[in-house]
Amino acid sequence: MDHNAKRQQLRWEAVGGQGPQLPLFADAAERVRHPEFAGLEFIHVRAKRIINEVSAASRVPFRFTINVYRGCSHACSYCLTGETPVLMADGTAKPIADLRVGDTVYGTLRIGNDRRYVPTRVTAHWRTVKPAYRILLSDGTQLIASGDHRFLTEGGWKHVWGATSGASRRPHLTTNDALVGTGAFAEPPKETAEYRRGYLCGIVRGDGHLATYSYPDRPPTGGAVHHHFALAFTDVRALARVRRYLTRDAIATREFDFSPAAGDRRAMKAIRTSSGPAVAAVRALIAWPEEPSEAWTRGLLAGIFDAQGSYSRGILRIVNIDDEILDRISASLEAFGFDAVPEPPRPDGCRSIRLRGGLREHLRFFHTVDPAIRRKRVIHGVALNSDAELDVVAVDALHVDVPMYDITTETGDFIANGVVSHNCFARPTHEYLNLDAGRDFERVIVVKVNAAEALRAEIHPRRWSGEHIAMGTNTDPYQRAEGRYRLTRGVLEVLTEHANPFSILTKSSLVLRDLDLLRDADERTDVAVNFSIGTLDDDVWRATEPGTPHPTSRVEAVAALREAGIGAGVLVAPVIPGVSDAPEQLEAVVAACVQAGARSISPIVLHLRPGVKEQFLPWLETHRPDLVERYRRLYPRSYAPKREQARIADLIADLVKRHGGVTASPRRARRVPPRPARTDAPLTTLGVTAAPSPPPPTQLDLGL
Repeated sequence: MDHNAKRQQLRWEAVGGQGPQLPLFADAAERVRHPEFAGLEFIHVRAKRIINEVSAASRVPFRFTINVYRGCSHACSYCLTGETPVLMADGTAKPIADLRVGDTVYGTLRIGNDRRYVPTRVTAHWRTVKPAYRILLSDGTQLIASGDHRFLTEGGWKHVWGATSGASRRPHLTTNDALVGTGAFAEPPKETAEYRRGYLCGIVRGDGHLATYSYPDRPPTGGAVHHHFALAFTDVRALARVRRYLTRDAIATREFDFSPAAGDRRAMKAIRTSSGPAVAAVRALIAWPEEPSEAWTRGLLAGIFDAQGSYSRGILRIVNIDDEILDRISASLEAFGFDAVPEPPRPDGCRSIRLRGGLREHLRFFHTVDPAIRRKRVIHGVALNSDAELDVVAVDALHVDVPMYDITTETGDFIANGVVSHNCFARPTHEYLNLDAGRDFERVIVVKVNAAEALRAEIHPRRWSGEHIAMGTNTDPYQRAEGRYRLTRGVLEVLTEHANPFSILTKSSLVLRDLDLLRDADERTDVAVNFSIGTLDDDVWRATEPGTPHPTSRVEAVAALREAGIGAGVLVAPVIPGVSDAPEQLEAVVAACVQAGARSISPIVLHLRPGVKEQFLPWLETHRPDLVERYRRLYPRSYAPKREQARIADLIADLVKRHGGVTASPRRARRVPPRPARTDAPLTTLGVTAAPSPPPPTQLDLGL
């Protein structure tokens, strides 16, 4: 037993033998560890009561709260370096650092006897700095990840690093393992002049009309030379790419409706030009080169696939009737090492070339050439079966800390560089367990496992008057553990059933998981969601909130809630004097939140109550020693001076007004305001039609 565990056991023995037997709980507590939460310990308790009444002396504007967790950890196992490509649901790949909440990527689900690729939405996106490990696979695939990250192997999920005994013992990668997937993604093409020429050659020769002709016997223009170029598609992506490429070569075209939708047939758009110089220029662009470059060859394959390629039921083929074009396609595929075979001619004379090698080679084709038509690149429902050689060759510690990123998806996994990658999902109150408000608060999480059950008993109409309940007032209801325990969702279900008004304060975009419940509740009662977004400054965020979702993901969550018809407010909190209170820092937050459609924006200046103060001041001495003396003057007590609070409030109000948003003045009233009248008018981008329940005038501790 390590020192911390022994110390904790002695504490528990002091208060009741097998576990803490405390007045707040109905039973002795149970210590639990979960493999996916390395470094965390959970204390399962059954609470006697779940609704807490706030002291009458408190300055907060609510009377009742619910906190299903005690302690808070957003300290997700941030996993992969920012350049790691993630497979998007449209078949493209995007660096994990560039992903945003709401993006759709590929995850996997077990369907029948097979694990299959399915689209899944990104619900959170985080960043931190972690010690880096390099994983090398036998096919040459390399990944840089944290030691806590997990990959799917043929023997199940395993961490990058671990030990075979002791406190660090856990399933981890060894050279006896093989990962699951298709292997490293191919490098995508760069959009050079050569690539553009190749793409135009493929798509125009495959599906365009290019001609110069005359009609000698037709008056009144008999004998006149006519020029014509036209290209029609049902997919506007390919048409838009062609038009953009032509424009770069000063070839103007006109877009028009080619044919309307009819039955199962989709509408077609087209572009055309009848200019002689323009047609001649197109003809020059699509000429066969004497020595095709690699970039031109990539473009040719992308263009011809958009024009006459298909991908269905795991079969990728390109069809044409022209022998020269078919020969060029075969030669181009061979140049990149693809195994392509001709198929027997069709009754109409068309012939096709099929690409062999299964999903591994199909993805390599898509990423190597980058066709424009995304619907031809989807792999929904395809099984993960692959002949890729993904044996683990080495796992090496790089002995350097690097920025790491992670996402949460609805399936719990995603595809990182061709392999299946696992998601990684209020201090003073901890002292009631004789745990400290520092590391214990972050690593020892009390879980009220009967939260929904206890609430259902307390909220009975004979005992409860239906007053507003605030969540997130002490610890974040959507902290990391909520992904496993789903206690907040259970509480929302009960509150919705009883049409009981509630509000949520969070730093996590995981709240988007419960959009269905929030919509239902919003139809029945008063619902307010507020995000704590204190800064958009990356340096400040990393220094003060390193374990929380990136603030931009919270801004995006505000926009997602707004689009779903649920207003979300923003508390610029905490505003830290001398650290995050510069006008340009605050304006960045206000501008982004107004643009996202926040229905109210108000500030909360840092509040250093006992327990928090003892954690914050040592941090300040280490990171900002120049501010220590200022803080001694500002914080002889828990709250900043009223003049400082007023200065920040006035600055935020001016910024909100300047950017066209809505500010909410914090009030001390406990009574929930009456529900505003509904309106069917849509919310505008820069404003709101109704304000939520007023936010508190003091910092609500979420783990600072």
